[in-house]
Amino acid sequence: MRSKILTPGHPLSTKRSAAKRSKTLLETMTLPSSLIQFSGHHYIRHRLVLSILSGKPIRIDKIRPDDKNPGLRDYEISLLRILEKATNGTVIEISVTGTALLLKPGIISGGTLTHECPLSRSVGYFLEPLIMLAPFAKKPFQLTLRGITTDDHDLSVDLIRTVTLPHLQLFGISDGLELRVKKRGSPPAGGGEVQFLCPIVKQVTTLNFVEPGKIKRIRGIAHAVRVSPQFSNRMIEASRSVLNRYIPDIYLYSDVYKGEDSGKSPGYALSLLAESTTSAIYCAEATSQPGVAPEDVALLATRSLLTEISKGGCVDERHQTLVLLMMVLGSEDVGRCRMGEPTLRTIQFLRDIHSLFGTTFKIVPAEASGSSNQLLYSCYGTGYVNVNRSLA
Repeated sequence: MRSKILTPGHPLSTKRSAAKRSKTLLETMTLPSSLIQFSGHHYIRHRLVLSILSGKPIRIDKIRPDDKNPGLRDYEISLLRILEKATNGTVIEISVTGTALLLKPGIISGGTLTHECPLSRSVGYFLEPLIMLAPFAKKPFQLTLRGITTDDHDLSVDLIRTVTLPHLQLFGISDGLELRVKKRGSPPAGGGEVQFLCPIVKQVTTLNFVEPGKIKRIRGIAHAVRVSPQFSNRMIEASRSVLNRYIPDIYLYSDVYKGEDSGKSPGYALSLLAESTTSAIYCAEATSQPGVAPEDVALLATRSLLTEISKGGCVDERHQTLVLLMMVLGSEDVGRCRMGEPTLRTIQFLRDIHSLFGTTFKIVPAEASGSSNQLLYSCYGTGYVNVNRSLA
């Protein structure tokens, strides 16, 4: 049975009356004995991911009930659509008002997919949860996403390609892992296109990453589309004026796209990453804003990178949830990783992991870290096996 998503405008639901639709949803939501309840619109993405990986149905209610425009946003509906495409047998039901949803997970099918992302969020919003699911699919992912490639809300495609994917390599996911940026698209009109390729694995390896090392090199990508190419050079010079004080191994690359490949709107951004002697990676970025000079954008990104480095650990704040999830899914052994203080998102993620996987992390101060804000996270892996792979 293919995945189906039942919304008020969906062809499968247009024949039902609103009352019957609401009644069916509420009845369905109370049926599964293993149903796990959540409330609020925050953290929807990682809760959907955890539900699909654990195979446990979830219900999320009170989604913006008091808002002027209550219920799910267009980008959240779009995320549900792409999860429907990427899975088989998943049933997603949404209430008439859009303030409650039920997900009964199927299997992760993967394969060749294409999706048009709404212009309200960048493709990074959709890539982050799909990257968590892709290694455990039935077929290798060949996903094409179209829309905005860089904005100030989500990870840009540059950081996903240079930072997020290398974090997957820590768990033995490497051969065939790639993100290709075919077209760039800046807000508001977008026009970008990326292709995400991910292999499938039977099981991820256990992580033992406790030595952050020292920063040995800094790399960056400055891009400017539908504006003067000099904007990227100005960002590089401004960033170097700060970074040159610290280490000599700095290479900032100017990425130029012309014609149709540059999208439909003007924009520019600087993405930076710092790599340590033990392959720990820290990242930061800043995007163009109306009335803000390229030099100011570059200085904002540079200072953000230095702040991220100062927090220490082996994983930066933006990738804590990805690494913690893979540690939970690792082989039946103790995995350890040193990070900075958990963000609010990470704290809730750990609670949701306990709800859906029953795994608890031991978090203690890192010894001899020289900084009181570094912590050692450890857990016993669940020995998660990609059963979808054996069905191929």
